[in-house]
Amino acid sequence: MALDTVSIAETTPNNEQPWRELGLKEDEYARIKSILNRRPTSSELAMYSVMWSEHCSYKSSKVHLKQFGEKAPKSDALLVGIGENAGVVDIGQGYAVTFKIESHNHPSFVEPYQGAATGVGGIVRDILTMGARPIAVMDPLRFGLADAPDTRRVLPGIVAGVGGYGNCLGLPNIGGEVVFDETYAGNPLVNALCVGVMKHSDIKLATAHGTGNLVVLFGAKTGGDGIGGVSVLASETFASGKAAKRPAVQVGDPFAEKVLIECSLEIFAQDLVVGIQDLGGAGLSCATSELASAGSGGMDIQLEKVPLRDPSLSPEEILMSESQERMCAIIEPSKLAAFMKICKKWDVTATVIGQVSEGDRLKITFNGELIVDVPPRTVAHDGPVYNRPIAKPAYLDSLTCAEVPTPSKGAELKAAVLKLMSSPNMADKSWVTSQYDRYVQGNSVLAQPEDSGMIRIDAQTNLGVAISTDANARWSYLDPYEGAKLALLESCRNIATTGAKPLAVTNCLNFGSPEDPGVMWQFSETVRGLADACLELGLPVTGGNVSFYNQTGSVAILPTPVIGVLGVIQDVRTRTQMGIKTAGLDLYLIGTTDDDLSGSEWAYLHGVMGNTAPKADLAMEQRLINLLLDGQSIFEAAHDLSNGGLVAGLAEMTLRYTVGADLAVSVNLFSETPGRVLVAVKPEDAEQLTALSNKFNITIAKLGTTGGDDLIINDAVIPLSELSQAHSETFPKLFG
Repeated sequence: MALDTVSIAETTPNNEQPWRELGLKEDEYARIKSILNRRPTSSELAMYSVMWSEHCSYKSSKVHLKQFGEKAPKSDALLVGIGENAGVVDIGQGYAVTFKIESHNHPSFVEPYQGAATGVGGIVRDILTMGARPIAVMDPLRFGLADAPDTRRVLPGIVAGVGGYGNCLGLPNIGGEVVFDETYAGNPLVNALCVGVMKHSDIKLATAHGTGNLVVLFGAKTGGDGIGGVSVLASETFASGKAAKRPAVQVGDPFAEKVLIECSLEIFAQDLVVGIQDLGGAGLSCATSELASAGSGGMDIQLEKVPLRDPSLSPEEILMSESQERMCAIIEPSKLAAFMKICKKWDVTATVIGQVSEGDRLKITFNGELIVDVPPRTVAHDGPVYNRPIAKPAYLDSLTCAEVPTPSKGAELKAAVLKLMSSPNMADKSWVTSQYDRYVQGNSVLAQPEDSGMIRIDAQTNLGVAISTDANARWSYLDPYEGAKLALLESCRNIATTGAKPLAVTNCLNFGSPEDPGVMWQFSETVRGLADACLELGLPVTGGNVSFYNQTGSVAILPTPVIGVLGVIQDVRTRTQMGIKTAGLDLYLIGTTDDDLSGSEWAYLHGVMGNTAPKADLAMEQRLINLLLDGQSIFEAAHDLSNGGLVAGLAEMTLRYTVGADLAVSVNLFSETPGRVLVAVKPEDAEQLTALSNKFNITIAKLGTTGGDDLIINDAVIPLSELSQAHSETFPKLFG
């Protein structure tokens, strides 16, 4: 094709351009022309189209996300907040931890293995660019009905992609979720979290300062895979009955990424970079414009110097390619030789493709012709901002109470427990987690199916961090404001039950089309709820991700705000596990129980949604966290109660180490009332637990004692062997 240059663009204002095909709206194209005082070149059009996509620009969510800054609590721990590749928090002893969660939903539907694999690769590079060594990953996943043909197509590939990439990198997968609901049919959610560790002095930022400093592209060569990739895929609804724009999904090479990680960390250790950015969504378009925009503002790039796997790529394709395992660094000329020496040692391709310049323009040439001349901030940070119409969805007016049977004893209770614990959402997920290496590197303290993953940071002091991700999308459907709060609180409880103190928050907000006023209401209420709760609990939001257009035709997914919480534990050897290991312990329920089953797993199994979500009691939850931390030394086991309620918690605690329990329970066994925890203590520690209950004004009730080969609830005797079989055979039958 003929090459459009800036000079040609200036003299041919009426030339037709494929702005609509690239996903731009008419007013957006007009705004680009206004910014440039001319029509864009084809390369500029390519850059603006991917950078102004929903996935990259957050154009529908910015007006709401600013609440995380406006309502941010004061936090001495926060070192780097929203706006960088990932947030960074101080965990003491000179260590800093960075963590973030992102989505790779639509690519994982199109190509399950590579979509999931490159989702892991992308979030790992986000952590790496902060100057940190990645130390663990997690994978919250959601699918359509477990027995649906499309679920059987995508789930095995997605799980294999998550495991294949993470295992090859040598990163333990320490937690996540697998949840099924019909609204995710044709639109699975693949969210990936990574956590990394560094010293305070090692923090790196994505900025291009210093006129004359060099722009170096290093890592894999650029190919035709993923042209437009996630930036386009994640910015359009999967239409039913018509063709959709579905560009090629990126192809990952975890071995290349592993080498890139080690190469980068050695470069960081010698302090050889001024700024650094990974090439993820929007590829070079993103890396160059964001680095320039966050720095002095000027950058000159020679695009023909980009190493290519496919020499036939056009300039536009090079700029839009989302090929994986690539990084862009800003380097002082005096340090280039040392940089290149390290890259050669690790056999990593590295090429100088430009330099930081004076002024405020990003200029890109191709074989000597000027093809891009733009203010970089207009590409990277000053894209469209939409205040989308918001309307409370009509479905909320037609909801009815969740009236379902809740057996409490005898054969009916036994049958109900077996039904619940064998259902896909509650069944043993070992078929999934056995494909992940949970213990590589030797620092995994807790992993699936524990309440949260835990990683040791320092082998001498045993300092560690715990991470949990949670969401109850049905509660968010019933009340997105409360649903966001409840997801945060569940994640905090999962951290606290292990003995770690919640410190900071990340999020992945998965929703339907922002062009639907009802979806935007769900989203705005979710952000408001999460910001309000984080402010009250004193937990900063360090960053996250918004994923819109998660719907097929007119069917949107349930609003699914996945909330990740990171906590700190001073000595991982003192952590509390969820499973009961010995007989003769007393089991206590901490917290009160109501009878409402709305949004619960038991109601879902009966085809019922219900009409209301619980109201979050933030003050009580904070007291509960303090109780768990103060009393950690007396807890032999602790388990947060959430999906499946008390009966599920009892089943999971007894199955963990095949130690039974004999209990008398008067509360609703299937209620999922938040703010509750099951704990096991030695009889001699019961008095101390009572004192903690009084100190923090939280109700406790003794349920029974541990021991034997059965789970006995009231007069229902459930052999653990029978319960284990029902719990463990579901996934192999569905997917094995």
